Amino acid sequence: MRKRWLWVAGTLGVLIALAYAVAFLIDEPLRRYMEREMNSRLAGYAVRISDLDVHPLGFSVDLNGLTIVQMAKPDPPVAHLPKLGASVHWRALLHGRVVADFKFHRPRVYINLAHVRKEAADEVLLAERGWQKALEAAYFDLKINKLEVSDGDVTYVDEGQFKPLQITRLNVLAENIRNVRSKDREYPSDIRVNGIVFGRGKVWFAGHADFLAEPHAGTSGKFKLEQVELDYFKPIAGRYNVSVKNGVLSAVGNFEYAPRIKTAQLENVTVRGVQVEYVHTPRTAEAEKVVATKVAQTAKKVSNHPEIQLRIDRLDVVVSEFAFVDKASTPAYRIFLANTDLSLTNLSNQGTEGVAEAKLRGKFMGTGETLANATFRPEEKGANFDLKLRVENTDAVSLNDLLRARGNFDVVAGQFSIFSELSVKDGEVSGYVKPLFRNLSVYDARQDRDKAIHRKIYEALVGALAALLENRSRDEVATKVMVSGRVDDPRTSGWEIAARLIQNAFFREISHGFDRITPGKSR
Repeated sequence: MRKRWLWVAGTLGVLIALAYAVAFLIDEPLRRYMEREMNSRLAGYAVRISDLDVHPLGFSVDLNGLTIVQMAKPDPPVAHLPKLGASVHWRALLHGRVVADFKFHRPRVYINLAHVRKEAADEVLLAERGWQKALEAAYFDLKINKLEVSDGDVTYVDEGQFKPLQITRLNVLAENIRNVRSKDREYPSDIRVNGIVFGRGKVWFAGHADFLAEPHAGTSGKFKLEQVELDYFKPIAGRYNVSVKNGVLSAVGNFEYAPRIKTAQLENVTVRGVQVEYVHTPRTAEAEKVVATKVAQTAKKVSNHPEIQLRIDRLDVVVSEFAFVDKASTPAYRIFLANTDLSLTNLSNQGTEGVAEAKLRGKFMGTGETLANATFRPEEKGANFDLKLRVENTDAVSLNDLLRARGNFDVVAGQFSIFSELSVKDGEVSGYVKPLFRNLSVYDARQDRDKAIHRKIYEALVGALAALLENRSRDEVATKVMVSGRVDDPRTSGWEIAARLIQNAFFREISHGFDRITPGKSR
């Protein structure tokens, strides 16, 4: 008996040694074969495999030093995988299926603006370039049933002196991709994702998927973002004339993305300490119109769409600043709202979801106490909302650049306030905008001594007009601009109409006509 066991053990040892010898001999031919097969199935990209190891005992293969390049922009490569391990998914054998288990160890994905532009210009979509078929070629065309990524790194680099957008320590686990344990469940595959965003932020997702859904896979689950720094989005925002500084984003929500339904529900979103500035220039005026048109068209397209459901339960923007810079005027001017707290509740693209409410508090030009409340009702024939706005005791001197650009004069003292109530229903607008000025001083001989004589005369006349208009008992005057009629396009969203009305009322009725309605006291 002992001799028999020794004979069996010796035979097994010889077979194992022979298997490894054969594996060693076929490593290089198999590497060339798999590299060729993967490249034949990819469109626009190429794969290079540095080394391949076959492990006979576990019937597994390790692809080492796998590099992926975009053929139009091969330098630098878009991905480097130090090790891709592929093996039989043994548990699936219990269900009568022979499928594969793929493990990516420390993959590095690198994308720059040149890669993105080339992809955007190509008619073939990124998802249609044969990635799954190419990956299956890495393990004898077995279907992938389990995919695991450990300690991954994804980096995007833009032009200019901007910090790269980076997700590190990325871990992904997707199981039952081929649905071998269940046939009829809607989302039978489990997915888990977590990683570090931009150095200190965190991303987490847990959900399920149907990888066999047609025409594309479907997934559903819950996600969480924590302390994501918004400063990293400078290069992207800059293309739309928007400057983003500082600020962090946290969010919790659910989403479902499937062939017949697309939903996103943000339960809580908080943005803290962000500074957002929109810059208008003559050079970008036409581009701004194009972007505005596209945004309006997209908003109209998704409004009450039965297969697209978007909802924000609560959005809070705290201790932030929003600014508008007009460089098309002479001189250029900047208006801003500092120390802004904004809360938005129950916002949805579906009219059946009810009323959305927005509340805003801040300081206009750093001094004017600002309060705004808006109620957006479900839209039927057009925009449908109410808006109340109050800005009190803004230091008028802080508006001098605006006054020089729009009214061709400046002031040396005074306070500015504005009150407004607007209502829009089915494209019909009604309401008022009431500017109020107090203790305004337009001309000061000492401050204006270096100005041309015609400027001194003009500002003195404006000051005199203010003195004639002032309320002697309160040193103030107010005028009321009534707003009524139809909006330019009743199909435009309520948010856009509200912004447009305030902008038109302020700049057209107040700024352009400042010398007509300016109140105050001349010195």
